[in-house]
Amino acid sequence: MAKTSGRTRGRIASRLAAAAITAALVATGASAVAAENPVKSAGSAAATVKAPASLRSGAVASAPSQFGLYGIASDGVQYGYGLDGKGGLGDRDQLGYGFSTDRDVVQVDNAGDGGNSTGIWFRGANGYLGYMAWQGTPQNLGGGWNTYNHIWSVGNLGGAAAGDLLARDGSGNLYIYLNYGNGQLTSRYKVGGGWGQYTQIAGNGDLTGDGKADIVARDGSGNLWLYKGTGNYKAPFEGRTKIGGGWNTYNTLVSTGDMDYDGKTDLVARGNDGSLWRYSGTGNASSPYKSRVKIGNGGWNTYRLLF
Repeated sequence: MAKTSGRTRGRIASRLAAAAITAALVATGASAVAAENPVKSAGSAAATVKAPASLRSGAVASAPSQFGLYGIASDGVQYGYGLDGKGGLGDRDQLGYGFSTDRDVVQVDNAGDGGNSTGIWFRGANGYLGYMAWQGTPQNLGGGWNTYNHIWSVGNLGGAAAGDLLARDGSGNLYIYLNYGNGQLTSRYKVGGGWGQYTQIAGNGDLTGDGKADIVARDGSGNLWLYKGTGNYKAPFEGRTKIGGGWNTYNTLVSTGDMDYDGKTDLVARGNDGSLWRYSGTGNASSPYKSRVKIGNGGWNTYRLLF
């Protein structure tokens, strides 16, 4: 039985199975659960973040997370793969269904302790954002999220332990929503404009060895860029540096944290031919990834979403 950070893949599957079905219903509005909502409607004017007292600038991240990899097939069925402890993935488990209309589903670690994800955020076609802790009660975080063309969960960018959320609107403006540590979010804070040039954004931990979470972004020409994190939610990234070209051979980039158990954050890339590759992190800003390693021969294009 493959293990992910000390927990068996089967155990992960059992707790996700019921959660996934309920979460999908909330995302589509079929069974929304009322909850206090610290998020302003994404369709409203941007507001200054009211940061929780626990947030601080320049915080140092803990060990990188070690998430499994999950996929949503075109028919809305959800599957999961645990880490095999060797840099690859274990056998797949069918976990749930009802995700056929969800536009984004992303994992998050609220604990920031270098372990598994603790829940998911999911955006329905009707513009509602939901959150569900594994084995928890689904929560409706509010509507208006269709103003964004994509959302990403990319680790702790704001200085506290919990992973935060990035969202990009149709004008190319990028916003950060800080996580209170329970899946609830602050009001949005504008990171900046010009992010519409990127076709993929990914990240889940430190790529440069300074203890702060970073992201990578691929532009339309296939160039991959590194944005070093600052740990400060008011200015979460330094200026970009180019990693390299030729990344248009992939149609999806996603980070599930440390896949090969070396203490460094890695990247998963799905080829246009349906193959799957791991780029192990180096912890070196000038060359953040080692040469790619194939971890899936084909068939991965069956998934509409990977997260």
